[in-house]
Amino acid sequence: MSELRAIPVSDLTKAQAVQELERLARDIVHHDTRYYQSDMPEISDRDYDLLRLRHKAIEERFPELIRADSPSQRVGAVVSDGFQKLKHLTPMLSLDNAFDADDLKKFLEKVCRFLGMPLDSDLLFVAEPKIDGLSCNLIYNQGVLESAATRGDGEVGEDITENIRTLQDVPQKLTGFLAQQRVEIRGEVYMSKQDFLNLNQTRTQNQEQVFANPRNAAAGSLRQLDAKITASRPLKFFAYGVGAIQDQTLHQTHWDRLQTLKDQGFQVNSLNRLCTNLHEIESFTQEIEGLRYSLSYDIDGIVFKVNDLSLQERLGFVARAPRFAIAFKFPPEQAQTRLNEIGIQVGRTGVLTPVAHLEPVNVGGVLVSRATLHNADEITRKDIRPGDLVVIQRAGDVIPQVVKVLDGDRQGRSEPYEFPRKCPACDSHVVRLEGEVAYRCTAGLICPAQAALRIRHFISKTALDIEGFGSKTVDEFFQAGLVTSPIDIFALEERNKTLAKPLQTWEGWAEKSVEKLFYSIRSKRRVSLESFIYALGIRQIGEVTAKLLAKTYVSYENWVLEMLKASASQESEAYQNLLSLEGIGVDTVADLLDFFQEEHNTAFLKNLVGPQIQVLDYVVQNAEAQILSGKTVVFTGTLTQFSRAEAKATAERLGAKVGSAVSSKTDFVVVGTDAGSKLTQAQALGVTILSESQWKEMIGGK
Repeated sequence: MSELRAIPVSDLTKAQAVQELERLARDIVHHDTRYYQSDMPEISDRDYDLLRLRHKAIEERFPELIRADSPSQRVGAVVSDGFQKLKHLTPMLSLDNAFDADDLKKFLEKVCRFLGMPLDSDLLFVAEPKIDGLSCNLIYNQGVLESAATRGDGEVGEDITENIRTLQDVPQKLTGFLAQQRVEIRGEVYMSKQDFLNLNQTRTQNQEQVFANPRNAAAGSLRQLDAKITASRPLKFFAYGVGAIQDQTLHQTHWDRLQTLKDQGFQVNSLNRLCTNLHEIESFTQEIEGLRYSLSYDIDGIVFKVNDLSLQERLGFVARAPRFAIAFKFPPEQAQTRLNEIGIQVGRTGVLTPVAHLEPVNVGGVLVSRATLHNADEITRKDIRPGDLVVIQRAGDVIPQVVKVLDGDRQGRSEPYEFPRKCPACDSHVVRLEGEVAYRCTAGLICPAQAALRIRHFISKTALDIEGFGSKTVDEFFQAGLVTSPIDIFALEERNKTLAKPLQTWEGWAEKSVEKLFYSIRSKRRVSLESFIYALGIRQIGEVTAKLLAKTYVSYENWVLEMLKASASQESEAYQNLLSLEGIGVDTVADLLDFFQEEHNTAFLKNLVGPQIQVLDYVVQNAEAQILSGKTVVFTGTLTQFSRAEAKATAERLGAKVGSAVSSKTDFVVVGTDAGSKLTQAQALGVTILSESQWKEMIGGK
C-alpha cells in the first residue's frame, strides 16, 4: 500500500486527498485533545504544526473537499470532565505559524495585499516572545475580577476563577477607565524554570510523580479542583492582550493596550518591541532566539501582531486564526539516547500505536523517556529496532519523536521489529484496512482497552455529560464488572440494590456521593440527538458532523431508519442523500454505515434508546441565523473601498456563499469599477445588483 503522507500535496489525486484529509483530521483532533484537555501531548509542536500545514495545503488545493468538521474550523479541545463551562465573550483563536524568514515575508505580503497597501509599506508590528504556558481569559466587570477560564475549544473554556484568584500577578481590581468597562484580559499562566525544578525536587522527596516540563506543571497546577493546591504552586501570569471591551475607542493600537495593562499591575513582557519592517522583524527573531535558553521561563517562539487596531479589525479572521498575527516557531531540540523497547498502546477506536521506551535523557532541560513512533510504516521506514542508539527531537515540551538510528550497522543488532498481529489488550486479531496506515484491533467493545475508553467518550462533556462520572470512575466500575457498556450506566442504580457490596460501602464512596451520581445519571435519560450521535464514538463522526446529521434528519427514529436504508444499498436514495451532505466524504459515510451494518450495534441501540433513554429531536437555535445565511454573493470589477479578499471574508462571516460565476441562483452581485460580463449576466437574469456603498450599507458596516 502506498504511503499517502509521503506524497507531495501537488501530486495527490482528488481521491488520495480525501483519504489524507480524513487521516489528518483524525490525527489533529486526537492531538488537540491530548494537548488542550489532558495536558499530555504525544507529539512535538513541530510535528503537530506539520500536520496542520499539510492539512491546510490540501484544503487550499481542493477547497471542495473541506469537511464540515475540518480542524481548520476549530481551535483547541472541548472542556474536560470536572470543570464547569465558561463561554468567552469573544473567541480565543489560535495562530498560523511561520518557521523561517521566507514565511515571515509571505505573512507581511499577505497582510499588505489584503489591505491594498504597497508590499514595501512600513507597517508597524508588535513583537512578543511566545510564552510556553497555559492560555487564560480573565473577565473584569466594573473593575472587579468576575471570572477566569482556560482556552478550551476557543469558544468555551474551563472555569478556573477561584484558582486564578490565587495568583499574585493577577490584580483583583482594575482602576481608571478600565474600571468602567466589562473587559477580557488575556494572557499566559506559566512556571519559571527554577520554580519547576524546585517543585519536582519536593515531589520527589514526597514520593509523588514529577511533572515532565514547566508547561505541564503550570497546566496541572492551574487545572485543580481544589484552589488550595493551586495557591501552593509558584504560578505566574504574563498579560498579552485584550479580548472583548465595551468601549473600542479607548485604544488605537495594541501597544497602547499593553501599556495600559502594565499600568494596571499586570506583568507585561519587557522584551516586547515595535518593529517597522521585515529587517527589524528578522533582527528581533535572531536576538530572542539567542536569548532563549538564558531566560528564566520557557518560550517556543515569537508572536508578531499588526499594531493598529483598526487594521486588525479590517484584516479579521480566517477559520481558526487571525489574519493580523502570526507565530514564529523556534526549531526543535535534539539529543541521543538508547531505545530499550517498543511498546503498544490501544486506543478507543482500536488503533494500535507504537511507543518507544528510551533511556532517560535531558533535552533542553526536560528529562524524557518515551517517544511516539506513530505507526508500523514509520518504524519500517526508519528501521527502528530495540537496542538502537537514536536521535530524538523535541520541538516543544512534549514526548519527542525518534528522528533516526545512529548505529544501524553495528554487529549483534536485534531483528527488524514485527508489528503485533494480535491485540495486546485482548489477544484478538489485528487488521490493517486498505488505504490506512494504522493497525486496528477487531474486537470492538469486547476489547477491554477499547470498551473502557468508549464508555469514557460516551459520558464525556460534549457527549452525554454525566456529572461526577469521570475517567477514574469508569475505570473503577469497568474493572469491577459493573459497567462494561453504556447500557450498564443506566441500569447501575437498580443493580446496586442487589449487590452483595453496594457502592456506598466502597472505599471513597459515601451515601451522598452515590446518590449524587445516580441523580446525574437519571438527569441524562433525555439527551439531544446531536449529543447522542457524537456519544456513540463512530469513527470520523466528530461534534460538527454529529450536529450536521442531527440538523439533516431531525429525529432519532428518522436518522436510524435512513442509515439502515443507506447501509443496505449504495444505490438507494438514502445513501445518495447522505453522500450529498456538504462536509461528509465517502470514507466518513463508509465508517458511519459500517456501524449500522454490525448487528451488535443495532441491538445495542434497541436496548438503550427506549428502554433506558430518550433521544430528543434536533432544535434549531436562533444563534445559527446570520444576516446573509443561505445567500449567494458574487463580486465583480475592481473594488475600491476594500480588497477582494476582505469583501469575500466579510460575506462568508455573515453566512453567505461567495460565488465565482453569476447564475439564476445568485442573490446579489456587488459591482466595482470596470465590471464586465458578470454585470451583463446579472442584468439579463434579473439578479439584484449592488454598488460597493450599497453593499456596505446592507451589511451594516460589518
